[in-house]
Amino acid sequence: MSRDSADGRRRPHLVVAVAVGVVLLLVAALLVRHHVAQPFRVPSASMAPLLEPGDVLLADRSTRGTAQRGDVVVFDGRGYFAPSEGDGERYWVKRVIAVGGDRVECCDADGMITLDGAALAEPYLPAGTAPSEIEFDLLVPEGRIFVLGDNRTDSTDSRHLLGAPGGGMIPVDRVVGEAERIVWPLTRGGAL
Repeated sequence: MSRDSADGRRRPHLVVAVAVGVVLLLVAALLVRHHVAQPFRVPSASMAPLLEPGDVLLADRSTRGTAQRGDVVVFDGRGYFAPSEGDGERYWVKRVIAVGGDRVECCDADGMITLDGAALAEPYLPAGTAPSEIEFDLLVPEGRIFVLGDNRTDSTDSRHLLGAPGGGMIPVDRVVGEAERIVWPLTRGGAL
């Protein structure tokens, strides 16, 4: 029930004002999620120790459709990392090792992955982890990325899918965004 004010106009109901406020907040949240940042839960240990199972990270949506060597990205793996759209996870998080035009090979005489003939320094690998137990030598097609998990012994990544559609290399337009920061749990929170 509304009351008339002293000048004869009706005041809006509190319920209507709250409903409008809630709708505006929902629209703002959707706009932020689509254009600014999107949360994702890490399902596996494939990126440990950087990301642990259960971590919630934010992907920077302003970087969608782009990737640079060394970036940790979230991407839509349907049809590439999962055999069909109904299989497995839809979103994956991995480190970009090579981009279109790069030649990536495993491994040189020292057991290192090489990128365009030079040994790739990988300080993010867990201590004692080999860069790869799977041999490969390939040229990444333009518009694609070659991705690996940091925890190479527990990661399904481009190495494992070399014979699959797309050769395990993801179209760069499938990148949802660069993993920016861990937001949960708070004890692990911070920028990546």
